[in-house]
Amino acid sequence: QSAVNVPRDFEGCSTLRKYFGQLHYLQSRIPMGAEQEAAVPIVWTEIFSGKTVTHEDIKYEQACILYNLGALHSMLGAMDKRVSEECAAGAFTYLRDHFPHSYSVDMSHQILNLNINLMLGQAQECLLEKSMLDNRKSFLVARISAQVVDYYKEACRALENSETASLLGKIQKDWKKLVQMKIYYFAAVAHLHMGKQAEEQQKFGERVIYFQSALDKLNEAIKLAKGQPETVQEALRFTMDVIGGKYNSAKKDNDFIYHEAVPALDTLQSVKGAPLVKALPVNPTDPAVTGPDIFAKLVPMAAHEASSLYSEEKAKLLRDVMAKIEAKNEVLDQFMDSMQLDPETVDNLDMYSHIPPILMEKCAALSVRPDTVKNLVQSMQVLSGVFTDVEASLKEIRDLLEEDKAQEQKLQELLGKVPPPQGSPPPLSPGLAEVSKECSKYMEVHEKASFTNTELHKAMNLHIGNLRLLSGPLEQVRAALPSPALTEDDKQVLQNLKRILAKVQEMRDQRTSLEQQLREMIQKDDITTSLVTTDRSEMKKLFEEQLKKYDQIKVYLEQNLAAQENVLKALTDANVKYAAVRKALAEVEHKWNTTVQTLVASYEAYEDLMKKSQEGKDFYTDLEGKAAKLLEKARAACQAAEANRQQILEKEMKKQPPPRPTAPKPALQKKPLELEGGGGLDTSELPPLGSLNFLQAQTGEGLRGPRPSDDPLSMLDPLWTLNKT
Repeated sequence: QSAVNVPRDFEGCSTLRKYFGQLHYLQSRIPMGAEQEAAVPIVWTEIFSGKTVTHEDIKYEQACILYNLGALHSMLGAMDKRVSEECAAGAFTYLRDHFPHSYSVDMSHQILNLNINLMLGQAQECLLEKSMLDNRKSFLVARISAQVVDYYKEACRALENSETASLLGKIQKDWKKLVQMKIYYFAAVAHLHMGKQAEEQQKFGERVIYFQSALDKLNEAIKLAKGQPETVQEALRFTMDVIGGKYNSAKKDNDFIYHEAVPALDTLQSVKGAPLVKALPVNPTDPAVTGPDIFAKLVPMAAHEASSLYSEEKAKLLRDVMAKIEAKNEVLDQFMDSMQLDPETVDNLDMYSHIPPILMEKCAALSVRPDTVKNLVQSMQVLSGVFTDVEASLKEIRDLLEEDKAQEQKLQELLGKVPPPQGSPPPLSPGLAEVSKECSKYMEVHEKASFTNTELHKAMNLHIGNLRLLSGPLEQVRAALPSPALTEDDKQVLQNLKRILAKVQEMRDQRTSLEQQLREMIQKDDITTSLVTTDRSEMKKLFEEQLKKYDQIKVYLEQNLAAQENVLKALTDANVKYAAVRKALAEVEHKWNTTVQTLVASYEAYEDLMKKSQEGKDFYTDLEGKAAKLLEKARAACQAAEANRQQILEKEMKKQPPPRPTAPKPALQKKPLELEGGGGLDTSELPPLGSLNFLQAQTGEGLRGPRPSDDPLSMLDPLWTLNKT
């Protein structure tokens, strides 16, 4: 009675679950099924037709309780922000998969499918709403919304069924219209977020078509929403404002800025739904839900023991099969690892037939900047001009300093001063010393910058050709990319290898599927009912008969495992023939990747080259100004130094006496001793008069030394004597 009139809350759900679990325990012990000894009539009323339906089968009672459990969960979900739709879907799914559909039209396959997909669709809606509030990635939101569409499409198919239409009557049209409206609405939401993703990826043509599609679908939803509550109409108007604004902005930007081709919607990859909700399973034997088994004492202990023995037999069978599977899987994994063959990349010929997207983006970016190469060349030419001017100014300053140094050295030699030590320059005037110091500093900076300038020119020469290629027609770019040249025999070898690799994958998938089927069969295999009614002496025979149900799947698995040796032998032979083709493809792929990376690097280096070129121009412009000022300063300092040298030279010239006359010297009187000896003075031994310097003392004499004469006047200056005579 409590299960019939349950309260409309989660306590009512708990009551229904407990009653359903106890019915499960009861039907496994007492023969209350259809046409069994303890069967009793069970009466329920159909919800759509209002008819009373009676069955003498305890499973009908279970089915009706399960249906009400799903209905109550769906009602609570609508009242409480739709948080229990997954529970409702689980109840309807268990009802569809474990009970006959002939009990009632409410429990027909189409009606249950309708209920399941409606519940999953509403649960997915909740997740979609949360994802949008959490600002998840656009692509994820689009996939979640696409899955909502998929669930509602399945529900719509169930509604379009003739049996469902006849059962639901008038409400079928209303339900169908509402579901179709939701299909269009959430399809619009999916395409809205696909457009946002295209915007993030800078695919402006795709953005336009996605927003346009979203707008079209939303208009269809608005047409179907006539008669819906004002809250629905308000939501549709808000969505129209969002999508309409997005579409107008995207179309305007593409028409006036990006000029990308707008592809047809059917040429784009369809949005695959992401099912992030599921029907929560119903476990009628979970004690946490159903409570303790109130009929536990009705099952003999022998039946429990026999059930444990049967479970051990099933576990032994599974262990034997899994040991064989794991051994073969290990051999297969080791073999494939040694081959290093990836089925997804063994045939990558398609990538050579088109320009990669990253390169297309660079070409598109350069197509709207046609003066890229010209600007770069001009910038480098300006830099070279400024560099040359700076170098000429510094050279002229250096030449002026060298000339001044030479003039200073000549002056020192004329003045008879001791020259500076070998290797050390003569001292400079303070002005020239400062000029020399600044010149050295500028020369050092110039030399360092010269290396950078050289490297910059090398980099420009390296990238300029690639930039010209990227700025040209796409056919030239495609022609510049390497592509493999395979013969017909090479292509045949490649196709054969792909076929065998597909066989390997097929063998793996089949093995996994068979293993999963075996596990599910063992898990669902419950013979407790049979054990209760079977004599103990017949238990072993019963086990053998029950285990025969696994023979067929064991045969399939053994055939799969046996085929592995033949498949691997064929793969080995195909790989030997593929070796030469593989090497050629690897080389071409390496060249292709290198070429793409080089072209992309050249594009990305453009901005850096322009920036460094501008920095170089700014640097050399500043240095040129400083060098020009220093040159003027050097010229002025050199002129001042030259004038100073002239003054010094004039002063030194004034200090020297006038030149001595060159008249012959009077004959000296002979000494008596010299005359008596009969000898004379050898005039050849006397130096000529013009060669004597009277400003200098002879060896052993002072400036006024004694003369070889007794005449007192001879002690006077000879110039004076000559004048007296």
